[in-house]
Amino acid sequence: MAIEIERKFVVRDDRWRQFEIGCAPIEQGYFARTPLVKARVRIFGENGYVTLKSANAAGSMSRQEFEYKIPKADAAEMLRQFSMESPIRKVRYDVPFEGNIWTVDVFQGANAGLVLAEVELESTDQSITLPPWIGDEVTSDPRYENSSLARSPFTTWSHS
Repeated sequence: MAIEIERKFVVRDDRWRQFEIGCAPIEQGYFARTPLVKARVRIFGENGYVTLKSANAAGSMSRQEFEYKIPKADAAEMLRQFSMESPIRKVRYDVPFEGNIWTVDVFQGANAGLVLAEVELESTDQSITLPPWIGDEVTSDPRYENSSLARSPFTTWSHS
């Protein structure tokens, strides 16, 4: 088991692209969701994973995470057979900034137009410098959780 501590932000512009050092496509779907845990299957590049994540406490940026590598073919079959909604599709980019590697997710399909950045932290009180391309923090906004985006895609939101 690992404790995942991360902060999530909306990306305001494309300036991050000049610094990206790698990317991989991601397809993921959720096959169980309770108030205590979310279970997903993911294809990340050439690998498959099954992940269980505990729910975040209100306003918290940390949670328990259990992740297991599985064959990519098994992950693809699980996505096809067990996903509760259409899988999320995105491309994840790694972007170094001020000693941290930020992950920038450019969403596709029903979430096209949404670009989010996350940074994983060693502790909840770790200070970070925000890159100039970072917009509003959405760590505590459940709409921006991937499991929520699977149920209520970004393209269905009112953007007034």
